[in-house]
Amino acid sequence: MIAHYGFNATLTARPGMGGRLVDLLLTGLDEGSPGASGHCVVYLVSRSASDPDVVHVTEGWTSEEDHHRIFAGEAARAIVAQVDELLAGQPEYTDYVPVRGRAAF
Repeated sequence: MIAHYGFNATLTARPGMGGRLVDLLLTGLDEGSPGASGHCVVYLVSRSASDPDVVHVTEGWTSEEDHHRIFAGEAARAIVAQVDELLAGQPEYTDYVPVRGRAAF
C-alpha cells in the first residue's frame, strides 16, 4: 500500500500525563483500531526528547477519504475522546502529501 495522505500531530498532555497519552495512542494499533486498518500505512508515536508531555504522531493513509471514514468509526471516536481528556490544549496538525519514503518498524 502507498500513502497518498498524511499528517503530523503534536499533542501536549497535561503535566505528568505524557506516558498515559503515549499508551493510549498506541492502542490505536490494536486489532479493530484505526492504526490496524489496511488503509493506515504509517502510524508512528514519538515523545519529545526535551518534554515528556509532548507527543508527536505521524500517520500515512491510502487516501484522505479513507482516513476520515476510519476515524468516523466507533473505535476511533472512543480513542479520540479519551485522548482529549489528557490534553493540556488543542493539538497542532500539519497535513502533507507523501512523496516517497520507507516505514519499517
